[in-house]
Amino acid sequence: MTTIDDQEVPMRVIERPAWSAKETSEGPQELLERSGTPEEEILREAGGVLRLPDGHVLDAGQIDVERSDDETMIINMGPQHPSTHGVLRLMLELDGETVLRTKSVIGYLHTGMEKTGEELTYVQGATNVTRMDYLSPLHNEAVFSLATEALLGVEIPDRATWIRTLMLELNRVSSHLMWMATNGMDLGSTSMMIFGFREREMVMSFFEKTTGLRMNNNYIRPGGVAADLPDGWEDDIDILCETILERTFEYDQLLTGQPIFRERTEGVGGLLAEEALALSVTGPLLRSTGVPWDLRRTMPYLAYDQLDFDVLVGTYGDNFDRYAIRLGEIRESIRMIRQILEKMPTGDYRVQDPKVTPPPRGRIDSSMEALIHHFKIFTEGFKVPEGEVYAAIESPRGEIGCYIVSDGSSKPYRMHIRGPSFVNLQVLPLLLRGGLMSDAVACISSVDPVMGEVDR
Repeated sequence: MTTIDDQEVPMRVIERPAWSAKETSEGPQELLERSGTPEEEILREAGGVLRLPDGHVLDAGQIDVERSDDETMIINMGPQHPSTHGVLRLMLELDGETVLRTKSVIGYLHTGMEKTGEELTYVQGATNVTRMDYLSPLHNEAVFSLATEALLGVEIPDRATWIRTLMLELNRVSSHLMWMATNGMDLGSTSMMIFGFREREMVMSFFEKTTGLRMNNNYIRPGGVAADLPDGWEDDIDILCETILERTFEYDQLLTGQPIFRERTEGVGGLLAEEALALSVTGPLLRSTGVPWDLRRTMPYLAYDQLDFDVLVGTYGDNFDRYAIRLGEIRESIRMIRQILEKMPTGDYRVQDPKVTPPPRGRIDSSMEALIHHFKIFTEGFKVPEGEVYAAIESPRGEIGCYIVSDGSSKPYRMHIRGPSFVNLQVLPLLLRGGLMSDAVACISSVDPVMGEVDR
């Protein structure tokens, strides 16, 4: 009881339940204090020991493993932090403002898309994988379709091949524009956030016009694409290319020579080519170290062997190199899109095999055979011969691969996606070690992780 203005008021104290660290523990993923961590684990967490294929050990620097827990502090960054790009949690060991060790903690999305894919038919598969890397959904669909077609032994028409190539390069432009926007925001440039979204909106509008959706399109499917390009697509592409290319030079003026931007990117998050190769890093992250590895050039697929483009590489492997490469790749993609515009062939946009692709909508009302094929494809799916296959393409973040095992049924027996964001996250301890905590956000942004793909 308590007294207020001489009146007794009943009062009950709410007891706070006891908190246990086990309730929020992520087990082996967590970064532990030094006193409870073996020396070799400290070296591994700090990114100091990488085993190269020839058996040699690459020591990335002297790491002080003798520090006491009283000298350092372990903090959480994320998963709720807006600059950890979704639901990524980083555990950082700090000495003042200096990062000593980093550990990525993942698994907060729990999408389970690979297991889900084993319960869906090949016809339904594209609707599942398109949601993994939601910034480049068409690349997810393309790699799944290429793997399925390899098992089927199907060769798609030329027009379908060129349409796929066009859409993938447009998707690369939109993804890099999103990165330019969010990276600018992470480094304090709100103008770049506005400009990046403004230009990306042009690509999204074309996707909506062509596929019916802005994201998660389900447009690239086994056997070709869902629909032909819309009327007037040539004019839309011409305006899009001219506008975005012109505005990339505005980005140069806004960021490239800006002193604060240069200081926060040049020499920050440096990576050696040997380290990147040892960690199987791909994409702009690898090319920033000077390694010219791009699957569009080194292992051509679709129509890339008929296009003229340059593979852009960096020198220092720092945040600025990664910025410059992505900005340059927007221009190279526009260069390729203009070539596709000139070379686009006529013909079918999908395989004319009633066992694989559904009949035209117009025939369903007039042909019983077409109605049966349509019904069977969308209820049972098509059977795929037994075998296994791995297909890989170059997504905006690096090599995305699809491994499928078929048991002869209409569903994959096993499916695994090699996600570039998942692999590239390994490099964060190297990028952050010895840097300031204020640079952590810039380094995370430079990796460009999409957590929907990491937690697939």
